[in-house]
Amino acid sequence: MSTLDLFERTPFDLLVRNFLNNDGNYRPVEKNLKLTHPLDIHQSTNGLIFEIACTGIDKNDLEILIEGQTLRVNYEKKRDVLKEEAEELSKKEYIYKGIAKRSFNLGWKIDPKFDLNKAVPTFENGLLEITIPYLEGKGIKTLKIK
Repeated sequence: MSTLDLFERTPFDLLVRNFLNNDGNYRPVEKNLKLTHPLDIHQSTNGLIFEIACTGIDKNDLEILIEGQTLRVNYEKKRDVLKEEAEELSKKEYIYKGIAKRSFNLGWKIDPKFDLNKAVPTFENGLLEITIPYLEGKGIKTLKIK
């Protein structure tokens, strides 16, 4: 424990320490912060694209819901899978365990310029991709300078 750690009392103290620290490591204020589910969200000329990691999950076990302008993606691990996994874990001696195979419930409020009713989900190689196109006339436009 460094002497700087003794004086970190507020988030501002942590911010100042991270700003002045040259090795660039960031530590969250909360030590027991839960990690979020791995995903990427980006925008293209086709619309808004969500890429959600679903390693070891069957596509039939995923649930995609649209409620108004809200997109939800849910996965609930089945009880029999939990029991099998517990038995399997007791048999294995892990050197490193980094793949989280847990239930998740994700949700996002989507900008009205995107047409959620025309969202297209695809699932390939453990990656769920949801493409939400722009509403007619609301997409990205490129203007040429005269």
